[in-house]
Amino acid sequence: MEKSKIDRINLLARKSKTEGLTPEEKAEQQLLRDEYRAEFRRSLISELERIEFVDSASERES
Repeated sequence: MEKSKIDRINLLARKSKTEGLTPEEKAEQQLLRDEYRAEFRRSLISELERIEFVDSASERES
């Protein structure tokens, strides 16, 4: 995700805590968060798929 989108997520989060968001900003915030979570999931799944488990006990027997 581009840094500008992450910056926007953070700006909207800060604004939400201080002065509140307009309905349009709330919708934008939800879209950006959804996009961030989807990208995070893709990255995590990719990392997990590259993990290779090795049973050290069976290696010693060989």
